[in-house]
Amino acid sequence: MTSPSPNSRRGALSREDYLAPLAVPTGQPPKDVLNTIWRKNEVYLDIGSYSIGSAVMVLWPVVMLCLLMIYIERNGERLVGTALLSLVLVGIPILILLHGLTKPVPLPVRFNRQRREVCVPFNDGRYWIVPWEQVTAQAVAIHSVGQHGKTTQGLLVVGFRNPDPDAPEKERDFSLGFSCGGGETAMCLWECMRSYMEVGPEAVPKCNFEGENSKKGLISWTVSILFDALKSAAKGDFKSAINDVFFTVFLGAPLGFYLQERKLVPPPDLTAPEIKEWSKTLPAEQWAKRSPELEVAIAKREATLEDSAQVA
Repeated sequence: MTSPSPNSRRGALSREDYLAPLAVPTGQPPKDVLNTIWRKNEVYLDIGSYSIGSAVMVLWPVVMLCLLMIYIERNGERLVGTALLSLVLVGIPILILLHGLTKPVPLPVRFNRQRREVCVPFNDGRYWIVPWEQVTAQAVAIHSVGQHGKTTQGLLVVGFRNPDPDAPEKERDFSLGFSCGGGETAMCLWECMRSYMEVGPEAVPKCNFEGENSKKGLISWTVSILFDALKSAAKGDFKSAINDVFFTVFLGAPLGFYLQERKLVPPPDLTAPEIKEWSKTLPAEQWAKRSPELEVAIAKREATLEDSAQVA
């Protein structure tokens, strides 16, 4: 059993966890559940919110259902109506998805652990340099109960404050939202950023496409995932095998990975001369240090987590 978030507020059908500031350990392991890590090295971590693969995996089951409905009604009187309904259900989302594929990938937010600062870039060439300990993070989860039981929806919101105190009100804040379900899942995603900054790059999972120089084809992705399913089945891990088959057939994982890879290999980089200079390695004696307040807060939180682990 892990200790809950130190700043948590629960409602009848909701839960809010305030994770930063101060960025203390959540008690969850860092897991990149949405492939947000685009680049990682000893100096900085690039986090992106481009999730074309997730969009495909959400849309794919609806497409499969519509095709099934059309197949069932292929010789019936309701074929035309079924086809029109299917076109309405999936036609507009598919057009939005195709439009998204034509647009450039948004630039990532860069976390510099040596300077303990975060670079927030904008498409017009502007960028903010925000102190790491001023970054905010909140995990929100909302529960609903219906005919099919309880469902949970939520997200992780990471916020940045404009360092210019005279900025217009509309330009004072910027946030990244990750639809990861809230609760522990959001904490795992936040831990990728927090652990990198406070522990080091070795504590964070590698980028999903790290070291990739070539791109797989759609068939290669399908064969790769199904091959993993066969290996899991051969080891007796039928749960993992079923999951692989489910993600391949019913959620369109190969197509999602294929499109994601096409847009993110290589991932976009920050090319402004000032940011390139800011991203260079510093001598160890010039590294920024934690504030005394954060140092004390982390020590207390680690002690609480250790006591909770001993009790469990």
